[in-house]
Amino acid sequence: FQVTSLTLAMIAYEPGNYGLTFAFTLHGSVFPKAVFPAFMSAVLAVVLHWVLRLEDDFLDRFGSGDAEATVLGGFTFILGFLVVFRSQQAYSRWWEGGTLLQQLRGEWFNAYSSL
Repeated sequence: FQVTSLTLAMIAYEPGNYGLTFAFTLHGSVFPKAVFPAFMSAVLAVVLHWVLRLEDDFLDRFGSGDAEATVLGGFTFILGFLVVFRSQQAYSRWWEGGTLLQQLRGEWFNAYSSL
């Protein structure tokens, strides 16, 4: 195991007025890296929508119907369940961290009080 000498430092964030400037900063954000794939996906969706609506019977010929709606509904349900599960796990870990911090604070207070 070899450690390379990288200069890693925490990014200093300035909250600004009510945290609004912090929310829209690009430094340290994933937005610059995510905007290109998101934009390309949006363009592809618009082009596909336009192509599929050129001919009225195109969707009828290829069978867009109840089966696709059922699959989409199932996918949406599973995706929603996973998002809620992850959020609940993160929230419980956050509360556990806060509880442990309070416990640590109490232990330090007890140790300092006994001096």
